This record gives sequence, C-alpha cells and structure tokens, in this order.
Amino acid sequence: MEKTWFERAIFFSWYCSIGDCKFCYMSTQKKLIKDPKKARRSKESILAEAIISKKLGWKLEFISGGYESYTKKELLFLIKNISEIFKEKIWLNIGVLNEKELKLFEPYIIGICGTVECINPKLHDNVCPSKPLKKIIGMFELCDRLKLKKAITIILGLGETRKDFERLKQFIEKYKINKITFYRLKHHKGTVFEGKKELKTEDYVYWVKKTRQAFPKIKIITGSWLNHLDEINLLLKAGANAITKFPVIRRFNSEDTKLIEKQVEEAGRSFESYLNKIPSNVDWDKEVERLSIDEDLKKQVKIKLKDYLDNMKKKK
Repeated sequence: MEKTWFERAIFFSWYCSIGDCKFCYMSTQKKLIKDPKKARRSKESILAEAIISKKLGWKLEFISGGYESYTKKELLFLIKNISEIFKEKIWLNIGVLNEKELKLFEPYIIGICGTVECINPKLHDNVCPSKPLKKIIGMFELCDRLKLKKAITIILGLGETRKDFERLKQFIEKYKINKITFYRLKHHKGTVFEGKKELKTEDYVYWVKKTRQAFPKIKIITGSWLNHLDEINLLLKAGANAITKFPVIRRFNSEDTKLIEKQVEEAGRSFESYLNKIPSNVDWDKEVERLSIDEDLKKQVKIKLKDYLDNMKKKK
C-alpha cells in the first residue's frame, strides 16, 4: 500500500519586510507591526514544535517566515538545531538568498523552496509585485552550482486558468524542480481576495493530476483549508504524495483530524503520521536534552513543549 504523510511547515515569524503579496495574511499585518522583533516566535516555541513534529511523524515541509524577521546568525542557529532534531538536512523557504547565504546554510539544508506562487507572468507581477521570478530563477541557478535541490510553491485560485499548466510544466522541466507544494488560496480578510469566489475542487485536482502525469517522480504536496478537507482523498488519488497546511497542534485529535485520516483511508493509502494520538513511548525531556543549546533555553523548550502537549491532549 502506498504511503502518505503529513508535512508541517514551521514558521518563525509573522512579519515580512516586503509585505505586498496581495493574497498574503502578512500583507494585512505589516502596517500594524511597529517592531518586527515582536512578531517573531520564540526560539523555544520553534524548537518545541520541531521536536513534536519529528516524534509524531510529521515530515518537515520547510522552515519559513517573512523576509528580514531574523538575522542570518539567528537563522543559522535555528536551521542547525532543527536539522539536528530531524536528523537530516532540511528544506528552507526564507526568500531569495545569495551565494554567500546559501553557503552559510548549506551544511544543514537539502534544498531551497522558491515562492513562485503563480506561474502566469502577468498575474504574478500583479499579485507578487516585489517577488520577481527572475530573482528566484537566479537563486535556482546557484542551487545547481551548490548541488542543492529545488522546490516551488504554487497557490491556486489567484486567477490562473488551466491553459497556464503548460507554463508550469515548462518551468519544472527547465529548472529541474524536485518538489512542488500546491495550496488553495485562502481569502484572508483585508486582502483583495476577501469575499471572492473560491477555487473549485475539480480545478485543484486538475493541476495535481496533470503535474503527476507529466512528472511521475516529482514530490507533490497539497494543502487544503479546514472547509475543504473532504477533497483530500481526491488530491491523493490525483497523484499527491502528502498533505500540508493544517493547524495540527491546535486541532489535534479533533473531528477534523479524524476526517483527514478517513480521507487518506478512502484514497487507499497507509498514513505514517499521528494526528489523533500522542505516542506513549516518548521521553520528551530526553529529546530536549539531546539538543546542543544552553541550559536556560533547554528549560524554556521543556516548558513550551509541555504547553503544546497539554493542549493537544485536550478534547476539541
């Protein structure tokens, strides 16, 4: 039986110095944030989430956050320790990086994710005015030189049509993309998409199916919002490897997570991730003690870890 898993993107901040992507929640927050440092998550919160993700079989989609929320030195600390927790190199999605930055993170990363978002050039320039594709392409060319893998994110529902698939196909072929994450657009309050018509499930399935047919070996990850969890089995049947974009810590052991497991079963897949049960054989303190961090931070990670686990055990 083919295996499926849940992938968790770990975010480290809700501030973005660009903040003008028209679909993004961060674009509604930028003007409200006087001090970007106050929009950052704590190190203990990020590390605690990484430990839970590893022990519950949630693969790491990537670590991400808005542009310029952490210094490169701070990012290196987080990347190194998260890689240590997962016992493998990890994916990075923190904007366009130059060669010096890529080399700084290279010992701990398997590859870089480019936030392409929309493959139609005219539409892309409209919804992501400060994220030109040529800069992402330049970063991918550096990845080739450094032998790093390449991933992209695509948000469906921005205004693309099925005819745009050929553009996506050509992009994947030309830049030898190893992994693609599809998201359905969430119509965040305060964005230009608020109140607009939602993406149809059949259109979402079309893009996944066409990508799988064109690229049998590419990794395809799909994300659905809470009000569209019943489309997961169709996305898996269309060719998705795994699922993402679900508030799993907040909604752990809920009707939503039970529905996800049912959807995976209906797709004829074996699910590798825990969404409804915390393994009883984990020594959580021991997991923290393994980290190469100072004792004060270890103490804070243990406190945060307990907070998360206590919340996950509550009835939803």
